[in-house]
Amino acid sequence: MNPFLRELNQQSLLAATRRQFLGRMSVGIGGIALASLLKDNAMGLEAQNPLAPKSPHFAPKAKRAIYIHMAGSPSQLDLFDYKPRLAELNGKPCPESLYKKERFAFIKGVPKMLGTPHKFKKYGDCGMELGELIPNIGSVADEICLVRSMHTDQFNHAPAQIFMFTGSPRQGRPGMGAWLTYGLGSESQDLPGFVVLVSGGKTPDGGASLWGSGFLPTVYQGVQCRSQGDPVLYVSNPPGVSAEIRRQSLDALRDLNQMQLKQVGDPETLTRISQYELAYRMQSSVPELMDISKEPDSMKELYGIEPGKVSFANNALLARRMLERGTRFVQLFHWGWDSHGTSSGDDLMTALPQRCKETDRASAALVKDLKQRGMLDDTLIIWGGEFGRTPMNEERNGSKLLGRDHHPHCYSLWMAGGGVKKGFAYGETDELGYHVAKDPVHIHDLQATILHCFGLEHTKLTYRFQGRDYRLTDVHGEVVKGILA
Repeated sequence: MNPFLRELNQQSLLAATRRQFLGRMSVGIGGIALASLLKDNAMGLEAQNPLAPKSPHFAPKAKRAIYIHMAGSPSQLDLFDYKPRLAELNGKPCPESLYKKERFAFIKGVPKMLGTPHKFKKYGDCGMELGELIPNIGSVADEICLVRSMHTDQFNHAPAQIFMFTGSPRQGRPGMGAWLTYGLGSESQDLPGFVVLVSGGKTPDGGASLWGSGFLPTVYQGVQCRSQGDPVLYVSNPPGVSAEIRRQSLDALRDLNQMQLKQVGDPETLTRISQYELAYRMQSSVPELMDISKEPDSMKELYGIEPGKVSFANNALLARRMLERGTRFVQLFHWGWDSHGTSSGDDLMTALPQRCKETDRASAALVKDLKQRGMLDDTLIIWGGEFGRTPMNEERNGSKLLGRDHHPHCYSLWMAGGGVKKGFAYGETDELGYHVAKDPVHIHDLQATILHCFGLEHTKLTYRFQGRDYRLTDVHGEVVKGILA
């Protein structure tokens, strides 16, 4: 050592006080103790499979789910909630009591009331009244539970979607599918427990936050699959890498990760090991799964699939195939329901019928297909958007087209299978479709009810993060017993 540095080091040691010495030693001793605890914990973690099936809190009605989210929010007043009084007031100025002190996304001044330009009819033995734009959903009316009294706290797309799926309008919380796979694990060894499929030409405004794992281990986050091109990005072997080389590489990575797990005890290391192994198994399981061309012609006709294209129908059929193979939760997103009426691309007369045409047939096909396979009773289907649409015409910038602004105070969604009532309409809105008049269902109530169908008590499904026990329903939510079978 350089003589100057040696002398400087000796002077530093002599200058060290007793308090500094004990303080530094306490950190060292604490670090040794912590390392020992983490090592013991790591040994326990290593023996676990984070996606292994787990027992629910009580006997479940649902084992799997498909959440069909219509991003942008379908107009409940044109599809699910007919209002004769609104039709009578069509074109007349909105009562001041409705818009005074109200905050809209785009409506300004005194808006005009807007009755639906589309017809309604009764469907099924239950006589459920639905819009003419969704005749196929009408054909399964006796299987669905229609909730007309949903309401939310958010009126812009991204925060409303994030709120719907994570229980908070801000990013950073786990998605509903992540909570379910955390609470129940996965039934599949070769596929993710939580899968996402997107159609409509655009991802939802909330982005990947809607299927992220937040502060949960990343093994629980949703895996986005594509119905065109490589099903999962980066899961294929690079050019020149054989399956044997891939297996040898993964074995080496596994050994290194297990060494790190024993030394550090970070649960994310266990997650990394699980994800690498799952990705390897997916290389053989996913291509076969995604090949819907092998489905019988009757299934292709039922769903109305479009071979070689990205479509909602293709994704719906893929969702059923995934559920058959043990995937716990599939989210289908279809963009394009933001019916403001600023152009023919987002109005009620052109765009809304087109969105219905793209999704109505396959949505009903899922119900019919699962029922004929004996899977509907333990599969929960949810269909809806993030909020509703106003009973007034938006007329942004003097537009002459028909459109509705965002409306958080009431909207509709429907559910089927998995423990909910059949051929049943729950909740009511007022005569203008502006506020909930009976049996309100908040977002947190819906989340609590979905978890209940899976045998999970929403107040007990928690994860400790930064000193607090978090849950999907935050500190709110009541199970809506009125819709349970």
